[in-house]
Amino acid sequence: MELSEHLRGVLATLPAKPGCYLMKNAEGTIIYVGKAVNLKNRVRSYFHADASHDQKTRRLVREIADIEWIVVGSELEALILEMNLIKRHRPPYNVRLKDDKRYPYIKIHWQEPFPKVTVTRLMQEDGARYFGPYTSAWSVHQTLDVLRRVFPYLTCDREITGKDQRPCLYYDIKLCLGPCIGAVNQEQYRQMIADLQEFLDGHADPILLRVQAEMERAAEELQFERAAALRDKIKALKNIVERQKVVFPSDYLDSDVLALARSDGEACVQVFFIRGGKLIGREYFVLEGTEDAPDANVLAQFVKQFYAEAAQVPPQLMLPEEIEEAHIIQQWLKGRRGGEKVEIFVPRAGQPQELVQMAAENAAETLNALRAQWQADTHRQEQALAELQAALGLAGPPNRIECYDISNTQGTASVGSMVVFSQGVPDKKMYRRFNIETVNQPDDFASMEEVLTRRFRRWLAAQEKEADPGSKPDPAFAFLPDLLIVDGGKGQLGRAVKVLEKFDLLGKVPVVGLAKQEEELFLPNQLKPLLLPRHSQGLYLVQRIRDEAHRFAITAHRQRRGKQGLASTLDAIPGVGPARRRALLRHFGSVDNIKAATVVELAAVVPKDVAEAVKAYLE
Repeated sequence: MELSEHLRGVLATLPAKPGCYLMKNAEGTIIYVGKAVNLKNRVRSYFHADASHDQKTRRLVREIADIEWIVVGSELEALILEMNLIKRHRPPYNVRLKDDKRYPYIKIHWQEPFPKVTVTRLMQEDGARYFGPYTSAWSVHQTLDVLRRVFPYLTCDREITGKDQRPCLYYDIKLCLGPCIGAVNQEQYRQMIADLQEFLDGHADPILLRVQAEMERAAEELQFERAAALRDKIKALKNIVERQKVVFPSDYLDSDVLALARSDGEACVQVFFIRGGKLIGREYFVLEGTEDAPDANVLAQFVKQFYAEAAQVPPQLMLPEEIEEAHIIQQWLKGRRGGEKVEIFVPRAGQPQELVQMAAENAAETLNALRAQWQADTHRQEQALAELQAALGLAGPPNRIECYDISNTQGTASVGSMVVFSQGVPDKKMYRRFNIETVNQPDDFASMEEVLTRRFRRWLAAQEKEADPGSKPDPAFAFLPDLLIVDGGKGQLGRAVKVLEKFDLLGKVPVVGLAKQEEELFLPNQLKPLLLPRHSQGLYLVQRIRDEAHRFAITAHRQRRGKQGLASTLDAIPGVGPARRRALLRHFGSVDNIKAATVVELAAVVPKDVAEAVKAYLE
């Protein structure tokens, strides 16, 4: 291919050292991240006339306009940097986990005297113990609902002293041990949490043996009520354990079994978690950017990205085939395990091979089910858009729909919301909120007019920015909607029409008003409202869009009202104006923290007389 002078200069100056390279397109967007033991040889190989290059690589090379590189000290450092860069930039030509959101984890708060058990999406170095990641927050909560009946951990926020007069309801329904009233001490409570942790680790047998011994001891001491409670606990534990399939002897190495299924450009990896010889759980993960990539490459990328997020790494990974980077990945995983060896191998016979095959069958079934679900969802969305196109007489399906709503309390803290649905799906990156600036009384019509005026003024500004190569317009405002919905009847619609006329967009941007009570659609210049069929996909989509705009507006309004409430509390203090209010909130974080501060601490931010006034006012 013909290379630009800039690219030829980049290729000529590549160092023969290990590192990562970032390939960019003409817009400066990173489209691929790779690593190499020798940057010079690896990057140049993309531009050789090589028949072995697949279609995806050829498409990538045609888009490359610039290349950056980062030199590191070793291949291991290059691997770690590559993972971080892919996670940060999510380049379209890289194989990557499909969901860019953080996965949920179970968190045991060991850093607290009486540890709680929660669900989080962020792992931190805070002394807690984490389990995961899981693909479904719903399944995590369901798991904890079951375990809490056996291990009734704390969920309240009260300070545990053991001297409270009364426990909460959870103690009465046996979903809490009642440390708040001293029903158990700290040591007993932490032992229960340790049991819960061991159970999540897949090591239930020692717990069962110990609880069995406690039950027998309680019975010998004639503590029949405690013995009965322990008996019920053993029964519940056994019910959970019986669902875990025994696949290996109990002394077999803890392992993760991975398998891959692919179909029409989609890829799904199934992971079986083997702990203490038992299959204690399984999760599936969907990957994107896998077109034309060999199975081994897809598996290697999954292993790197999944175990970078995993709370635990087992001593053994079973894969369906060899991966090229196994030796360096093993070295990296050893570091993740605190220096303990991790083996990656492909089982060739016996039960390990059967497990890999079973995981592959599960992956294929999962992918087929997901594809059927995606196709059904796509069909419903297409049907909904087609119904709206026909009902409203649009030139084409409304692939971009914008909906606006206003939320306020007696005219105060007014906020307008803009939500965007693309292809019938919420496009949350395009959501925007507008703090109402020109309306100081309860007037939703005037507020709607202000919001739409600001929205289309920004559209005009975006057109001007597009003509300027040095600036980037906000994508939320750069395009006109195929359908504009305002939440309300004729009054709101009239204001929307007025704004569209002002920007010469009436007739170019279809607009409707949606009344709440009968779900009526009001159209410009039509006396009678339009009623969509009661069970039509088009009506369901309109309702969902309106509800989302309402939810987003209320959330934004509450946030603004809360901030105004904080501000008004401080503004009433003599000597505290906007600048000092901001300084206090920036330094202390909240009014409660300001209230708890001493005069000396306050005087570090504001003059001493003002600090004394703040302290006196807030006490």
